Amino acid sequence: MADISQLLGAMISYYKGDRKRIQHFIKVHDLARTIGTLEGLDKDTMFILEAAAAVHDIGIHLCELKYGKCDGKLQEQEGPELARDMMKALGFEDKVIERVCWLVGHHHTYSNIESLDHQILVEADFIVNLCDDNTSMDGVRSAYKNIFVTETGRLFCRKIFDFDEMDK
Repeated sequence: MADISQLLGAMISYYKGDRKRIQHFIKVHDLARTIGTLEGLDKDTMFILEAAAAVHDIGIHLCELKYGKCDGKLQEQEGPELARDMMKALGFEDKVIERVCWLVGHHHTYSNIESLDHQILVEADFIVNLCDDNTSMDGVRSAYKNIFVTETGRLFCRKIFDFDEMDK
């Protein structure tokens, strides 16, 4: 049976030498796992969330090669098949692969988020990107207001960027 550590190891090998992107998916994975735990996700949903967080940006290199850019929509288009291939090779169950591929194909889609695994993946990715991109406080507050829904994600965003609920 495949596990998350194997998937993280495969992603490190896949991104060999790309330290920035390796650090990114590790941070998103760890933050998603923490938010998911504190939000009380069940074991199966947590497993899917962790797998999706590990592979969420798997399409970046292909997009750069194929299109010369790697925007979110292109990642959503190209990433699921790459994630499917990697997860199949590692022995993940088909139902897990299908859900992870759906999440990879929608992790830059912020409207109509209807599931907790999708919401947490988006929030974890946002927090890491806001930090890594040195986003202005206006940008952080805008993301907080428009993206964050979970209590844990909202709390973490406020604490990481040091603002109060009243400041939004």
